[in-house]
Parts: sequence; C-alpha cells; structure tokens
Amino acid sequence: MRSLAVIEAEHRNMWRVTNALGVLADRLADPSAAADRATDLATVALIADYLESFTERFHHPKESDLLFARIRRRSNEGAAIIDRLERDHEMSPHQVERIRDLARPSAGAAPESERAARLVEEIATFRHRLGEHMRLEEDVTFPLARQVLTAEDWTEVDAGFDAHVDPLGDPEAPAEIALLRARITQLLPAPEGLGGHSDVVVGKLAPRRAAAEGTLLAVSGLTCRYGRIEALHGIDLEIGSGELVALVGANGAGKTTLLRCISGVQPAAAGAIRYGGQDITRLRADARVRAGIAQVPEGRQVFGPMSIEDNLIMGAYTRPSGEVRGGLDEVYDLFPILRERRKLPAGTLSGGQQQMLAVGRAMMSRPKLLLLDEPSMGLAPLIVEEIFRIVKMLKEAGITILLVEQNARAALAVADHAYVLETGSVTLEGPGPELLKNDDVRRAYLGM
Repeated sequence: MRSLAVIEAEHRNMWRVTNALGVLADRLADPSAAADRATDLATVALIADYLESFTERFHHPKESDLLFARIRRRSNEGAAIIDRLERDHEMSPHQVERIRDLARPSAGAAPESERAARLVEEIATFRHRLGEHMRLEEDVTFPLARQVLTAEDWTEVDAGFDAHVDPLGDPEAPAEIALLRARITQLLPAPEGLGGHSDVVVGKLAPRRAAAEGTLLAVSGLTCRYGRIEALHGIDLEIGSGELVALVGANGAGKTTLLRCISGVQPAAAGAIRYGGQDITRLRADARVRAGIAQVPEGRQVFGPMSIEDNLIMGAYTRPSGEVRGGLDEVYDLFPILRERRKLPAGTLSGGQQQMLAVGRAMMSRPKLLLLDEPSMGLAPLIVEEIFRIVKMLKEAGITILLVEQNARAALAVADHAYVLETGSVTLEGPGPELLKNDDVRRAYLGM
C-alpha cells in the first residue's frame, strides 16, 4: 500500500500549488498589484508547466492505469466515483492549457484586464475541481483499495508509483522547478509562518507530559440548559491522559456547549464532571484554569488592539510572574512568527496566525487538558493542514486534547478516540480511524 502514501504526498504538493494559484489570482484581480503582474503571470505559467509535465503525464495516468484499473477488476462498488475521477483526469489537461494560454498573452489577444479576469475565473474553477477530486480519492477510493486489492495488486501498483518522483520534492529537480518552488514558498509559508519544527517543540514541551495514566476527564450524565431549552441530554464522555479525543457533529449539535461546560463558562444543569479524579462540576472557571484546563474558543477571539505578546501574557494570569518569560519562550518556539511580530497588534495577523495566537494564549497557562473549538474554521486548506500538524505535535508532547471540529475527516484521522454528537446526544463513539470508515459517519459528515 506504499503507493497510497506516495499519492497523499503528491496531493500535499498539489494543495500547495493550488493555494499558490489562489494567492496569484487574488493579486491578478487587484488593480493595486499591477506592478507585479508580469512576475505573477510568469509564476502561473510555471505552475501550468509543472501540472502538465508531472500531474498530467505521470500522476493521473498512474492512478487510472494502475490503481483505478485494479479496483475495477476487484469490485464494482466504487465504479461511479472512479468514472467521475477519470473524467476529471480527461478534463484536467484542457483546464491547465487554458490557464497557460491566458497567462501568456499573444499578439492580437484580448485586452489585458479582460484576460486577467478570465484567468482568475479559470483558476477558481480549476482549484475547486482539483480539491474535490483529491478529497474523493482519499475519502472513497483509498479505503476501497485497502479493502479489495490483493497483495499481488499492491506489488504492481507500488512498483508503478515508485518509478517517478514528484519534482517539487526532488532536490535534483531542474532550474524551472527550483524557481517554482522558491516562488511558492514566497507566496505561502513565509507570510503564514505557523508552527515550528516538531523535534524542537516536542523536546521542550515533553517534560510536562503527565506521569499519571488512566482517565483524566470523565463526564457522566451531563445536562445543560439555556433557559428552558435543554442543549445537552445526559452526555457521557471519557478522555485518558495523553489522548487526543475528537468531538464531531453538525452546527447546533451542542459541541461548543459541551466544551463550555467542561471549562466552567457554562453551568451544568445535571450530571458530573470529574477531572483527575476530582469532582469539578461546580468549580469556578478560573479555578479550572489553575487546575490545568484551558480552552481555545471558536473564532479565535484575540484582543485585536493589544500587542501579540500582551495577548499571550493574558493567558498566563494564573501563573507566577517569574514563570511568564519561560512560557513566552515555549510559545515562540511553537509559533516562531509570533516572536517576530510580538510588538504588533494582534488584529494585524492573518486568520491562521490568529488561530496560533489563540492556541499560544491557552498554552501560557501550562494546561494538562487543552480544549480546541473549531481550530480550522474559515482557514484555507494549506493552513488547515498546518493546524492539524501542530495539534498532533502537541499530543506528541503529552498534552491531552479534546478537539471539536466540523472537518470530520481531518479530526477523525488524528484522533485516538472520537464521539459523534447529534442534537445534544452522543450517537456514536469509537476509535477515530474506525469512525472514519463508518458508513453512517461518511454519509452524514463526509458528504459520501
């Protein structure tokens, strides 16, 4: 099954490429960015060349001729989806060619503004289709392949995918790919500057790993009301020390209400919350922070006019003043961009950077249990990928995490255990990867 990991790695590069295209499209649509238009159009053309030379000649044909063909041979279950994916493969070269033509004006062509508008529209259509295509492959065809392909099939498929290397990840790639890689880096990671290197961060945070094993948080029969309206109906939930537990569900299911009850912001009407073996059901919110529970709220809720560093210091109000500097250093190792911009107002940060600031503010209290409420909400796919890398990094450092997330696929993929919440009740629970394969979950939350 090695080929699936190869495809996923190639998909990550495609996400980076399509997000770079999105940035370029925004710049092309902005009259104030006209001075950089020639460079931006040249970068679009480089991306089109990369997509044509690798994706269309190698990546897509290998999927169709090797992976999809063998799935069809073994099962009819995914025939309709594979038909759609192969139609995408047939259409994609024509889309890429249109993007390249619009990025390289020729004599007698339409006015520049008209061509730019058409290019922006073409990029938007291409990005949407490619994104849906990759999600379908990973959410539908990959699980089906794991289920139906034989060892002999995998030997042939893996050998085919080993035969070519994505040039974006090849240090020996030709000069034009090296230039493209540099321009993508300039367009994306440098401005976002999210998480630090995991070996550095985990090494510094690991000493706080909880020595105790077993259940850290136990919620039993929890009921919560807003006036006469009952929002939670007898919730039972457990989180073991060091676990990453996901809570998924639709809007209005009660996910945020449950987090607010655990953190003490919302009072419980009935039931019990036990933390580290102690009943904290009636404990004040600030006392729960001191005990090691910190919540990262939905929508980030940073203090925009205050500096980034002052936002972080606010998160350390329960700690002795002598520990604040050490806490800041830990957060700056976790999110280096915050160190660089620490004197700037928090409101000047991008959405992804504000999310990291909200996580950093919670980390300043040195939590044993971190409650994350919709950390990927409203963020671009590339930034969502980075958010979940950081979540996994925090788990590796021994921090217990309860993750509320509407992006069910991403949440279940990283969770040790997960709960599905519907209209205030737990309807399903189990290991995250197993729920990812559950037909009811796939239909309700993965759009399949």
